[in-house]
Amino acid sequence: MATMAAVEEEFDVAARPPSRFWAFAEGRAMFELGAFYLTRPFLSQLPKGDGHAVKVLPGFMATNSSTGPMRRLLKDLGYDAHGWDSGRNIRVDNALVARLEAQLMRLNDESGGKVSLVGWSLGGVLARELAKLHPDRVRLVISLGSPISDDRGHTNARRLFELLNGKEPEPLRDGRFMGLDEAPPVPTTSILTKTDGVVHWRGSVQKPTRTPSENIEVYASHLGLGVNPSVMIAIADRLAQAEGEWEPFEPSIAQQWMYPHTGFN
Repeated sequence: MATMAAVEEEFDVAARPPSRFWAFAEGRAMFELGAFYLTRPFLSQLPKGDGHAVKVLPGFMATNSSTGPMRRLLKDLGYDAHGWDSGRNIRVDNALVARLEAQLMRLNDESGGKVSLVGWSLGGVLARELAKLHPDRVRLVISLGSPISDDRGHTNARRLFELLNGKEPEPLRDGRFMGLDEAPPVPTTSILTKTDGVVHWRGSVQKPTRTPSENIEVYASHLGLGVNPSVMIAIADRLAQAEGEWEPFEPSIAQQWMYPHTGFN
């Protein structure tokens, strides 16, 4: 487990994208998808949920299709799992924010309980910001390889993102989505991998915060985070916690090999 001092040191390192080696190696995500279906019977035996609503947000340039395997697993585990209602994740503008807010409010009102948010890459950034806007409606947030450092220099997708959104997306121009590195006031988990080929792992490390928060390191590619079995185990463990009884993730002895304890130095 990383110490608070070790985590704080991460923010003194200049932002840089992942190496080309890891970027070119992202094709290994296909093996992670295969591992997901190979271990699907085991994953179906993970801790069952209490039926609360879970909203899953896709990554940059992706759609609900990318989160389908994860959502089907979550439904099998007893959650009311939903994709988002915003098509392909391309434009970050005020219209998108309004749709995210409206869907969150609807799920919260219909279920009668707080909604958990799971976001992959850019989807995780949006999930965190949505939780900041409506902390009274959000149970917890889990981000997967998300660039939460407030510095786009950590991602290989920076140029494409800025080509499609400009250097200051509409919410930023309106004074929103400021301080992405600040965690929302709800329990927050950042799942990251040091072999991420899209977002440098340093850009996914959460700062120490007074609200419940943690970083979980896994062995995975960026494109495989949404199906990697070790990620599914961590997500299921986090979601299964009773509301208001959050504790840091502790893998079982049999699972420890999947979660390296090398810290974040």
